[in-house]
Amino acid sequence: MKHLIYMILLFSLLTPKVIFDFNKNSDIQSWMIVDDVVMGGESAGTFKLNAEGFGVFEGNISLDNNGGFSSLRYRFPKIIVKEYSTVLIKLKGDGKKYQFRMKATSGDYYSYIAPFSTSGEWQEIEIPIQDMYPSFRGRRLEQPNFNKEHIEEIAFLIGNKKAEKFKLLIDKIELK
Repeated sequence: MKHLIYMILLFSLLTPKVIFDFNKNSDIQSWMIVDDVVMGGESAGTFKLNAEGFGVFEGNISLDNNGGFSSLRYRFPKIIVKEYSTVLIKLKGDGKKYQFRMKATSGDYYSYIAPFSTSGEWQEIEIPIQDMYPSFRGRRLEQPNFNKEHIEEIAFLIGNKKAEKFKLLIDKIELK
């Protein structure tokens, strides 16, 4: 019996938890664009499914009126993350830098952030959850890195302090 419990525990630790797996039939209504227009900026991002079933986050970053970012957010019922150590994202970027963000509670004013670079090819981005640091409006907070038991929101953000077009294709986001 003891061995069976260990096997079940080991299996549960090794089984990835899918946060979102994009396909041609995905319901993306819960994904929301938040651009710098909320602060007077003029950036414009869009989100859609393409013919292959990948999520496509694309648009234009403008620095006009103190702007400079576009984000794509997804809120969901609590997902327990304490038994996972890594966020794994399969995506294809445009060679630009992005941020992956998480919130333990969707109402939190700050996010936990992990910057990543894209290569222009399909990649698997692995983000150690414990390395995600708290930030608010571009400023790192003097609080511990992510150490919560659950999450309720994830986001992708581009804000490289320059005017630019961007395009990010997303295939799958999971915990492992």
